[in-house]
Amino acid sequence: MDEEERFDAVVVGAGFAGIYMLHRLREMGLSVRLIEAGDGVGGTWHWNRYPGARVDIESLSYSYSFSSELQQEWSWKENFASRDELKSYAEHVVERFDLARDIRLGLRVVSAVRDDDDSDWVIGTDDGAQVRTTYLVCATGSLSTSNLPDIPGIDEFRGVVHHTARWPDEPVELSGKRVGVIGTGSTGIQVVPVVARQAGHLTVFQRTANFSLPIRNSPMDPEHERSWKERYDEHRAAARQSSGGSSSGILHDFSALSVSAEERERIYEEAWELGGSSVIRAFNDLMTNQAANDTAADFVRRKIHSIVRDPETAEALCPRDHPIGTKRICMDSGYYETFNRDNVTLVDLKRDPIAGAEPDGLRLASGAPHELDVLILATGFDAVTGPLFAMGVVGTDGRELREAWAEGPRAYLGLATSGFPNMFVLTGPGSPSVLANGFTSIEQHVDFVAALVEHARAHGAQRIEATAEAEDEWVRHVDEVASRTLYKSANSWYLGSNIPGRPRVFMLYAGGAGAFRRRCDEVAANGYAGFVVA
Repeated sequence: MDEEERFDAVVVGAGFAGIYMLHRLREMGLSVRLIEAGDGVGGTWHWNRYPGARVDIESLSYSYSFSSELQQEWSWKENFASRDELKSYAEHVVERFDLARDIRLGLRVVSAVRDDDDSDWVIGTDDGAQVRTTYLVCATGSLSTSNLPDIPGIDEFRGVVHHTARWPDEPVELSGKRVGVIGTGSTGIQVVPVVARQAGHLTVFQRTANFSLPIRNSPMDPEHERSWKERYDEHRAAARQSSGGSSSGILHDFSALSVSAEERERIYEEAWELGGSSVIRAFNDLMTNQAANDTAADFVRRKIHSIVRDPETAEALCPRDHPIGTKRICMDSGYYETFNRDNVTLVDLKRDPIAGAEPDGLRLASGAPHELDVLILATGFDAVTGPLFAMGVVGTDGRELREAWAEGPRAYLGLATSGFPNMFVLTGPGSPSVLANGFTSIEQHVDFVAALVEHARAHGAQRIEATAEAEDEWVRHVDEVASRTLYKSANSWYLGSNIPGRPRVFMLYAGGAGAFRRRCDEVAANGYAGFVVA
């Protein structure tokens, strides 16, 4: 990158949000540069190369809708696409729309500083270059900054250590190895069954038991895909107005407590066999009514005990500390069945935590040693705010974003922050983000930003900034909506609970993708109320 290049807009991140943002801004006639730290496009699906990585939303929904030709021409191999297929899809989109010429790979943004004198953002990259831009769009994703556990003595471990979000390109030899996996969130639950089939012995170090549902993946049925594509417009319209951003909505629009125990059990059984997120979509009050939620949680716990042969292991795998669905619901292909294998051991770290690492493995607080050749860290992310803080963002008057968000993230519509003019965050804090289908959220946010920039340009304005009042009101609204649900009763990364010292703030909009879209449409219809366009 040549020093002091200037663009109308700089987009940071070449995941699906950044790719679409680049396309939209270029369509508007703006000069755009997209900067990506990785050596390829795809964002999450570039970095997450771990064994078993796949999406947990149906492929036909988890895809772009902005081009009818694109959605008709691309054929999916599986109902729930693998990481490799999604990576190929991202590469296809970049090639099809000739986006690569405006993408610079292998560059990490290390500073983003507002120059008030010139009304520019000055973006510094790790190669020492700088670029100036009117608009800065952060498409850095909610889950892109790895969370590494603090294990005393880990540097003394002589084996191989890999975090799932930084899995190497080259194959990792696991055959016959003594492998340990720390973490049983959605990533760990995908990793464990695959690794168990390769390892000589697998030890699963469980910090917190999580609910998981069978995904029921299968090869894509060509007739199903053809039928779906014939009605794509209907599916997309339903998804945009739904809570979860997918046309797969609530299965039964009544309370779990309004039917007999026998009928409720029958409905849950049908949902379990249907697969995916069906169990937590079985009734309309599972995320708002604790008693109703208990019926779903109890059902899944009974399923765990029916699958796992050892009663003690089964009970250790049963979550008892949070309502089902209040942490990111996991979906698996044989996770619980894996604990019936002779070469798999579960270690409950709540009973016996890790004391530290040794040259040959890990030692627990009880003194019990676990010899390992390979240690896999499925320990998640510094979610939502971590990627933005890592960019070193500094707004007007030299105020750092980290300082502005010291008591929790503050973004009007999850998009813009007072004091940081012309900076937009796609699917950021205060938006539905990962609580909904990522593609539905991405396209809505990108289209809103594009229309807002067009509005400013049409009025001869070059500065767009959220007002402090609008930001305050939105932060209160996000908290109020979350308080009507059960989400805040769990210690989840949705509240930043996985990062020591972080303020406990629910960071996502729990009102649903459809309601969020309608609110944004109202803001636009009212001349972008809450924004100063000057």
